[in-house]
Amino acid sequence: MSHPFLTDPLVRQAYNVAVDRGTIAEQLYGAAGQPTSNFLASPKRFQSPTTHWEFNLEQAGQWLEQAGWKRSRDGVRIKEGRPMKLLYQTSINPVRQKTQALVKKALEQIGVAVELKAVNAGVYFASDPGNPDTAAHFYADMQMYTVSPGAPDPQSHMDQFVSWEIARKANNWAGQNIVRWANAEYDRLWKQAATELDPVRRAALFIRMNDLLIEDVVVIPIVWRNEVVAASHRLRGMELSTWDSNLWDLAYWYRET
Repeated sequence: MSHPFLTDPLVRQAYNVAVDRGTIAEQLYGAAGQPTSNFLASPKRFQSPTTHWEFNLEQAGQWLEQAGWKRSRDGVRIKEGRPMKLLYQTSINPVRQKTQALVKKALEQIGVAVELKAVNAGVYFASDPGNPDTAAHFYADMQMYTVSPGAPDPQSHMDQFVSWEIARKANNWAGQNIVRWANAEYDRLWKQAATELDPVRRAALFIRMNDLLIEDVVVIPIVWRNEVVAASHRLRGMELSTWDSNLWDLAYWYRET
């Protein structure tokens, strides 16, 4: 987050409720996605029951007013002579550009001027430390991309927000913490989870980590993407897993006659 106004909790909350997750999920993903308020959405035992999402432009506008951002003649909010304008970037992809358009429309309705930027995916997701357009540099106010756990255990997935993983020039922008957020409680919880053997206590640690991300609006989860697979209704023995190839138990498949 590069602009000072994005450090204001009221402004961050306003942006959070200005994202129409339901419309994005329904119109752009269909059966392949569902709106979510959690960064850590799966497996279920790590899913926080305390978060929620809503789309409420009226509430968003009230929070911006409360934070001192008033509409100017052109409709763009201004505070201390500075207009509320932001740069919102992502990679070039039809669904992402449509998502950008929906978010921009909502933000402009509450008085936020939005400039959209679409970067070639080969550049955006590159590891070139000298390229300012990579996601790791994050030279924008907001950016969007898809990230998913690589395994059922979320330890490595949640290290994207520990302070020692902050992406910066000193580590050639190779750190996992692209948003450059630092929180002592989060760091402590992550380290504790790494050695906690009780599964219930460990799940509670990850749920709290997720809740810290959502409470501070470090990320705005939009869509929990589902894996869509089609198979013959006569096929038996097929056990699908999000964490492995659909063919992992191919040896046990059989066709019902």
